[in-house]
This record gives sequence, structure tokens and C-alpha cells, in this order.
Amino acid sequence: MLVGIVSDTHDNGEQVDAAVETFEDAGAEAVVHCGDFVAPFSVTPFDGDWEFYAVRGNNDGEWAVESTVEDFGTYMGEMGELTLGGQEVAVYHGTSGAVVDALVECGTYDYVFHGHTHEAGTEEYEGTVRVNPGGISIPPAPGAFSVATLETGSEELAFHELG
Repeated sequence: MLVGIVSDTHDNGEQVDAAVETFEDAGAEAVVHCGDFVAPFSVTPFDGDWEFYAVRGNNDGEWAVESTVEDFGTYMGEMGELTLGGQEVAVYHGTSGAVVDALVECGTYDYVFHGHTHEAGTEEYEGTVRVNPGGISIPPAPGAFSVATLETGSEELAFHELG
């Protein structure tokens, strides 16, 4: 199963469209947003030909974002657990680094998806892979906006710079 992973789009319509196009071109079967859409208009472009899951970020208009996601996907609140292509996944925005670390270190999940820092990266700890797809370019994370894709069968993880 090909999974698209995105976070911290912060109402940037151009970047949202680029993320959606990247996932469409890759043939994503599921897309996971790790929070910080900010407003509902940033949610609706993710209504695609895939399963869609999202958690709340620390800047989201919570209730409006929740109801918009639920029009076509699954809103998991502050944190969610998914099984995607046989892989156990925790999804959390990442506001607390201690919570991200606890999710990674608990040994329950194959993957922990999170955002918040706007810095793309991955690391493995005792069989659990932490994935931050990145976010829009804002200091102190001046890098290009990126998203990630994960092929759950081969466990191939790729980052895609979008601008």
C-alpha cells in the first residue's frame, strides 16, 4: 500500500495543491495529514481517490477542520492509531517532543508519523520508524516544503521536495 504523509500546510494553497498532485501521481492509496491545515479550505483539496486520515495540529481551527475532514475522511483528534498495509502506525501532530519520543520508544508501532517542526526527517529506534514529512518553509526550518511516501510492502520511504 502506498501512503502519502503530509503535515504543516498552514493554508498555503499552492503547497497543498503540489502535495495532492504528488500523491495522485504516485498512486497513493491512503493519505495521512499530521495536522496544521489551519483552516477548512486547506482540507478540501485532500478529498481524493484514497483513504484520508488527519489529526489536529496546534494551529487548526479545530471544530471547522474536524467537520470538513469528516465529510470525506477520518478525523482522529489529537492522536490516532491506524493499520495501513499491515503496518501499525501512530499519528500525532508532534507538539510535544516527549510524546513523540514515547510513541516511538513504546514498541507498539511500526511507524510514528508526526510534524510540527517543519523539518523533514526519519530515524529508527528498535524497530519503530519515526517519520516527519516536513512542512512549509518557516524559520527556524527554512528548507523546502516536502511530503513523504511510504510503500508499506517494501517499507520504502521517500521524501519529495515540492518547493
